[in-house]
Amino acid sequence: MDTSVAVAGWIKRIVDDERSRDAARIQEDELAAQKADFIRRNGRRLVDDLRQTITRDAEAFRAEFADDRSRDIVTEATSDGGFVVRRPAPVAVSLSVTPNLATVTMLCHYRFTLANGLPPREDRFNVVIASDGGETLHLKHHGTGQVFPNADALSEFLLVPVLTGRPR
Repeated sequence: MDTSVAVAGWIKRIVDDERSRDAARIQEDELAAQKADFIRRNGRRLVDDLRQTITRDAEAFRAEFADDRSRDIVTEATSDGGFVVRRPAPVAVSLSVTPNLATVTMLCHYRFTLANGLPPREDRFNVVIASDGGETLHLKHHGTGQVFPNADALSEFLLVPVLTGRPR
């Protein structure tokens, strides 16, 4: 005795649609994994380029005020692969950039120490290391969505509050 049941045509259509969706989802997941791997492999270079660019820009600013110790901006590498930019008192500001290549982000943390004895003002945000799907990486402010196509553009954005001593 044969117990097989004939599958209705509409069920076959749904099954075919679901298999197509599954195949598309698998392909999207594979592309996303490849993109994330590319970003992780090349993100360190991008962080290093940013540190070099910020160091160059801070030194250029400092050179314009050679005899003014209050504008003696210093950039230092940190043990976690990031860096810190410091401006001394009376308008003391520090910017810490801490990369997390596993999550393809950089935590940016400003600390403005006020001369009047009030508690310091702090501001934190993430910059996301992203890819356009090709071989190009860019940086994006997680909160605003502002895209920085290169280290020069992000250096300007990050350094203005340090150089001026004023929060954004």
